[in-house]
Amino acid sequence: MNTITEVRVIRTEEQYHAYLSEVERLLTFELIAGSEDSERLELLTVIIENYENANYPVTPVNPIDAIKFRMEEQGLKQSDLTPYFGTKSRVSEVLSGKRQLTVAMIKALSIGLGISPQTLLGMETEAGYADRTAAEDVNWAKFPIKEMLSKGWIENLKSKTKVNAEEQVKKFIERLGSNYTATAFKRTLNGDAYSPTTVYKLHAWVARVVQKSREKKLAVEFKKDCISKDFLKELAHLSWSEYGPLLAVEFLEKNGICVIIEPPLTGTAIDGAALKDTDGRPIIALTLRQDRLDNFWFTLLHEVVHIWKHVDSNNTFVDDLETLKDSADKMEAEANRIARDTLIPRIVWKRSSAYLTPSKSTIDELSRELRIHPSIIAGRIRRETGQYNQFSELVGQGEVRKHFPNHIW
Repeated sequence: MNTITEVRVIRTEEQYHAYLSEVERLLTFELIAGSEDSERLELLTVIIENYENANYPVTPVNPIDAIKFRMEEQGLKQSDLTPYFGTKSRVSEVLSGKRQLTVAMIKALSIGLGISPQTLLGMETEAGYADRTAAEDVNWAKFPIKEMLSKGWIENLKSKTKVNAEEQVKKFIERLGSNYTATAFKRTLNGDAYSPTTVYKLHAWVARVVQKSREKKLAVEFKKDCISKDFLKELAHLSWSEYGPLLAVEFLEKNGICVIIEPPLTGTAIDGAALKDTDGRPIIALTLRQDRLDNFWFTLLHEVVHIWKHVDSNNTFVDDLETLKDSADKMEAEANRIARDTLIPRIVWKRSSAYLTPSKSTIDELSRELRIHPSIIAGRIRRETGQYNQFSELVGQGEVRKHFPNHIW
């Protein structure tokens, strides 16, 4: 990663994100107090804070509150934090506000408890941390009430007061059970579809997905060891069929993985999601907003990998696959890589005529060799070259939603 040679006042969003990256880089080192890098970190933090105060005037999350929240979430005692602080007395002093967090503490807590460095530096906003808010602190008025009414998720009461509408939203969440309500807003929302401005919309959408998944009675219980490379390959080969999307849903649900089709709420950019219900049942949700076969198959494989490798009861992945293609996030990058290599193995791809001399005939040739739908190959060529105007007729535009006619887009 390139370092910034000269620290200046932030004037652009690009510069702001570059400074954030520089802060994260510096936090990976054991900095000596008073050293050049230590002073640089402090200066960057001040400049970033000033920029955020001017451009995003919201209250930052208190780092101590974030630590206490994670302790409660994971059932930790103060003594359990000793490895991160050094001694029991330091734990007590930090949590009581008598001692400041050091760079070493921030690094240890970030790695050990999964709290972002920005949060521990007091740089993450309450909006960005809203997905970790306890249920009793939820602002029900921030939910997309009008859209939830129009979709029939909540009742359209005769008395159209704001209070009644908010109460309906609360009931919409609570009817999923006390276990769900208690944990819903403590879930970490991962993935590039997450945005601080859409937190409540995402929670509403996820709750709707869970609600619909509970209406499905699957014949078998999910066993995690059922997912393997062969499992993923078998799923990919279903794309060869004219009825591939339907067969894929059937295949996954026969293995205890519930698949829900739920269009996205306005203002959100979700292709797919992966999560587990409070009883551990895995759920994959697809929006089909793109309505293309290449997007369907890559999204589906990507979310299955999340179920296999990453999802637990405390997090939900909400993914915008267009922005995830070059994601620096380790879990997203792994899901991308495994999905991509399952559909078209790297060693095959780089030597194929479809890669070297892309054309309709070479795409068809490789699709027959791998027994996958040609849209997957055409889509990969378009993504890698950035030329989205080529092979438009091969990506299966309009060939997904028709398999799921009981949904409104």
